[in-house]
Amino acid sequence: MSASSKFKQVSDVVWEVPTSYKEGMNVPARIYATKKLLDGMDQGVFEQVTNVAALPGIERYSYAMADAHWGYGFPIGGVAAFDPEKGVISPGGIGFDVNCGMRLIRTNLRYKDVKPKIKELVDLLFRLVPAGVGVKGAVRLNQGQFEEVMRWGVRWCGENGYGWKEDADMVEEGGYIKGADPSKVSRQASSRGISQLGTLGSGNHYLEIQQVDPARFFDAKMGKHFGLVEDDQVVIMIHCGSRGFGHQVGSDYLRIFDGAMKRYGITVKDRELSCAPFSSKEGTDYYGAMVCAANMAFANRQVIVQRVREAFKTVFKKDAEALDMHIIYDVCHNIAKVERHALDGASKDVVVHRKGATRSFGPGHRDIPLPYRDIGQPVIIGGSMETGSYLLLGTSKAMTETFGSTAHGSGRTMSRTAAKKQVRGEELQRSMEKRGIYVKAATYEGLAEEAGMAYKDISEVVDTMDRAGISKKVAALKPLGNIKG
Repeated sequence: MSASSKFKQVSDVVWEVPTSYKEGMNVPARIYATKKLLDGMDQGVFEQVTNVAALPGIERYSYAMADAHWGYGFPIGGVAAFDPEKGVISPGGIGFDVNCGMRLIRTNLRYKDVKPKIKELVDLLFRLVPAGVGVKGAVRLNQGQFEEVMRWGVRWCGENGYGWKEDADMVEEGGYIKGADPSKVSRQASSRGISQLGTLGSGNHYLEIQQVDPARFFDAKMGKHFGLVEDDQVVIMIHCGSRGFGHQVGSDYLRIFDGAMKRYGITVKDRELSCAPFSSKEGTDYYGAMVCAANMAFANRQVIVQRVREAFKTVFKKDAEALDMHIIYDVCHNIAKVERHALDGASKDVVVHRKGATRSFGPGHRDIPLPYRDIGQPVIIGGSMETGSYLLLGTSKAMTETFGSTAHGSGRTMSRTAAKKQVRGEELQRSMEKRGIYVKAATYEGLAEEAGMAYKDISEVVDTMDRAGISKKVAALKPLGNIKG
């Protein structure tokens, strides 16, 4: 699709799709992309972002971030905010892996300390953190305990020996979102999630040991706020979510919403946009169940943090406290939340859907932890296992332009099936090790699916959002060792 003929260019990295593009659009769509990224996006992105623009009660714009690609209903990389009374809530705007997100842990170790022990570390972590389809964790819960996890997330972990007291302070929403209602979660969903705490799962999820890239430590002064004081300092990144629990919650309510739309007279451009009024019983029930899955995901990442701390203690013969293994931050990128934003000159509550998109709140916001409040919210954007990741900062401009949202990762350019046809997992593993990245995977097939060639250029995605003023670059993070599901 030719950008110049179809879209209005708002800036060098912002493109607008007018409401005349498609009948029924209530607001324009906005896409954040360089010309190269825009031309590389599949047609599904344009169809989906404009379909979302036709949903009832949508505010301002339907957005696609620089990493956008075709998804279920919403594009992955999609953002939309809805009026709580006139608008809807849609599982397609959240994703099946509810609160899939990123967590970043710092250490006081440097490259020279970790490189000789990287195989020992990765092998131990592979044993401590189950990865792959359907795997179960070591945490054993009864139904009552699991419901407490649904309600309290990281706070439950801290009270039950799976974290430090201060951990919850460095997690989005303090480690749990209010409004969880376990009574709205099906028995099947609970049965799928109850044994999965502390597990990575499969797909693009990973546990990665990284170093600050000396050549791309963009703002060392800002990095000190996060405890990053060396240009080859070692950090650990975790990418996972609510596993089968969140998937079942989404599946359950998609069926319910199919009937609800008929009752409420809602029509959508795509059945995958199945939704219900946010204020309806069905919408309220889904929100309560979705929050349960989100809190489970926070807890899942927290249990993994403790396993990481155990591994480093074992290998380096030092307590995790002595290694300064504190959480830098944790962000969701598959979520819907009620947030207060400036809209038409007034402050208003809206239901913000982020589907493969990260919160990017600017300086001064009350929801940012005190240590970061004056500078802005930490933003963690994960790349492929071959290309590395980024630590960024939220901005004031994001608050006024994108409901405080930015990209979440690289974004796929190739299907998993196509990737497997071009790459053999065994060869990829050997190639990565030659380049200084030691990777362990549950299956070679899964490894091939996640080859770097199947993803967009993470640096171009990050640069795009930086140029747009939506998130600010702090540091690039290079992979040293990786565990894949």
